[in-house]
Amino acid sequence: MHVILEGYIVVSADELEVVQKALVEHTRLTRLEDGCLQFEVVQDVVNQYQFNVYEEFINQTAFELHQTRARQSRWGLLTKNVERHYQIR
Repeated sequence: MHVILEGYIVVSADELEVVQKALVEHTRLTRLEDGCLQFEVVQDVVNQYQFNVYEEFINQTAFELHQTRARQSRWGLLTKNVERHYQIR
């Protein structure tokens, strides 16, 4: 069964530029992961500090491996203070 994470993150004005730059590499690495079917993080057109997130993985194991890698990556370090608003199904 596929695992889908959907929602958004909110970054502070101080972190906006750093997050925008780091997102390029984070997206590239995530899309290369085994089991990643879709990964999109897009800056909101109305609120520049919000990034809409959609992730889809082939199963729970692939999703958990992604979560672990992301937390331990440069992205995880740079975004440790962002607000996360997700639903996982």
